[in-house]
Amino acid sequence: MPLIINGERIDDALLEQEFSAIKAHFESLGNVSCCERDEEFRGYARDNIVARVLLAQEAERCVAALDDGEIDAAVERLKAEHGGDEQFAAATGFRADQAELLRQNLHTELRMRRMVERLTAGDPEPTDAELQGYYDAHIDVFMTTEEVRASHILKAPRRGEDREGAYQQLREARERLLEGADFLLVARECSDKPQEETDLGFFKRGELMEEFERVAFSMRVGEVSPIFASPFGLHLVKITDRRPAAPRPFEEVRSEVRERLLQERRESRIRELVEQLKARASIEQTPVAAEAQA
Repeated sequence: MPLIINGERIDDALLEQEFSAIKAHFESLGNVSCCERDEEFRGYARDNIVARVLLAQEAERCVAALDDGEIDAAVERLKAEHGGDEQFAAATGFRADQAELLRQNLHTELRMRRMVERLTAGDPEPTDAELQGYYDAHIDVFMTTEEVRASHILKAPRRGEDREGAYQQLREARERLLEGADFLLVARECSDKPQEETDLGFFKRGELMEEFERVAFSMRVGEVSPIFASPFGLHLVKITDRRPAAPRPFEEVRSEVRERLLQERRESRIRELVEQLKARASIEQTPVAAEAQA
């Protein structure tokens, strides 16, 4: 059923695209299965589209149209941010024959930005007390990332028949390590990696292969892992140090705190404006025309 906002008809395809994006986001978080929340997601999609259209309509009403030079500059900036024309096309899906559509979208976006800038222009600068309060209330956002330091023995057999032999070597190596043998000495004797690559230094989640990190971040300092496999071979790991997540000092993140606080203020003002626009808008869901159904 087509959505009509202040006389502007919204194509069903746009609503479906928004619904698909919302559903994909929740699926990526792992908290939705099949179609159980489709009705909820369609509601989110409708709300999002209504808000965007109302803001675009208001920007068109109260912000003067931009000249071609400003739009040209915005197009070039956008392409440069993506690394050039080809990278931009690959990242956004825009084709060369959609240049005018891109310009129209940017024109609308820029007018909306100017409207929001005007909306928040009179907002006072956050005080030190407000910044400190925001930091304290959102301390989980301003934590360092947990890191571990590990030493590593790798066996990388080239042929399938060598895998059992490599596994037995690592079993023997692990027994020696559990009995207190020096890790660097054992690694020098049996690892397929050079000695200088035994100590991996500190690393965060997401920097190494998933199979390796899953084991390393589940271990205590001083612990020797079981033998485990990855696409690179068979591994033994010893955790030698750990840096737990900890709050970053306020002064270190002060500018980040300020930007987050200002962004929340902007979003709050935008939500208020949307509610005001909704209160006086004509928003209707109309049945498909009879001739279109035929």
